[in-house]
Amino acid sequence: NTVYFGFLELLNPKQGETVVVTGAAGAVGSLVGQTAKLRGCRVIGFAGSDEKCKWLEDELKFDKAINYKSKNPYKQLKDAAPKGIDCFFDNVGGEISSIIFSQMNDYGRISVCGAISSYNTEIPKVPAVQTMFVFKQLKMEGFLVWRYTDRWMEGINEMGKLFQEGKIKYHETVTEGFENMPQAFIDMLRGKNFGKAVVKV
Repeated sequence: NTVYFGFLELLNPKQGETVVVTGAAGAVGSLVGQTAKLRGCRVIGFAGSDEKCKWLEDELKFDKAINYKSKNPYKQLKDAAPKGIDCFFDNVGGEISSIIFSQMNDYGRISVCGAISSYNTEIPKVPAVQTMFVFKQLKMEGFLVWRYTDRWMEGINEMGKLFQEGKIKYHETVTEGFENMPQAFIDMLRGKNFGKAVVKV
């Protein structure tokens, strides 16, 4: 539902547009990229390891995946999206988000789902973005999926069809044992999981 409402409804991606998603190898980000591909979009994902990037490109068919820890992510994004970015689904915030903002097209749309870069740490210092928002006339909206409680089953049913038809893949990183729940949570915040982090008890 986070993808159905927060991505498809808020950003309304159109065929031929370029979509960027941060936290792309996580539970939400990996589905955002796949649903964008189903809409005929070019999809670029940011993740935290070369292994995750390879998974996004080879398994989930992202057009490009960029390791945000690698050298010069600004240039890599510029090379991957030479015509600019139309839609940005943000799970991370911080410096990477500012890099993406700077390469958005006029009237670009941004959906803010999370801000992983500032969880349990100091708030990162990033460049002021107001000028580019004004001159590019960008639209950014944050959301909590609970906003859509009254339409909950609509999203479940529509996304469920995509799973049943084999159009979307999902992955779970399973940690065994209730006693390992704290470590699983810490690992998730550190980005060690592929897809959804689950604890089996």
